[in-house]
Amino acid sequence: MKMQRLSAAGLALATLVFGVAASWPRQEQQPQRSPVFGVELPKGYRDWQVISVAHEAGKNNDIRAILGNDIAMKAFRKNIRPFPDGAIIVRVAWQYESSPRNDSVFPAPQSFVAGAPTNVQVSVKDSKRYAATGGWGYGQFEKGVADQNVALTQSCFACHIKLDAIDKQADLVFTNYSE
Repeated sequence: MKMQRLSAAGLALATLVFGVAASWPRQEQQPQRSPVFGVELPKGYRDWQVISVAHEAGKNNDIRAILGNDIAMKAFRKNIRPFPDGAIIVRVAWQYESSPRNDSVFPAPQSFVAGAPTNVQVSVKDSKRYAATGGWGYGQFEKGVADQNVALTQSCFACHIKLDAIDKQADLVFTNYSE
């Protein structure tokens, strides 16, 4: 009899705990947003079309693939500037390193490849929301997580605005597109 009461009490406690847990308001996981601009890492960006590739020497010493959503690609192809709202440009970067494996096939060292991934940078065009920064909002992501360094995020516009001084037609975008 004592065992039955204990089992019944255990069952009642388990039901109560389960019931409370099931009815507890669930917190939706907030998308990771960059500081300052609130830019998110776009879903499916790795399937976007390639605009261009680049090698940045200096302290970064990385290679990059620059990708664009459909709105950005249309603007690049038709040379539409300023870019329309909704254009998103993503820069995916990897360490730039030589490939001893590939070089073993060639007569001289010449092969450089993508090494470890470094980060993803995102530029989003919204002329109203980001009016103070030429219509562009910026974010940087490390391993899929928004870098929360405010100074770093603010430095994006500081660099892009320098381009405007030499090429006002670029709409603050470094990358060019050619077929």
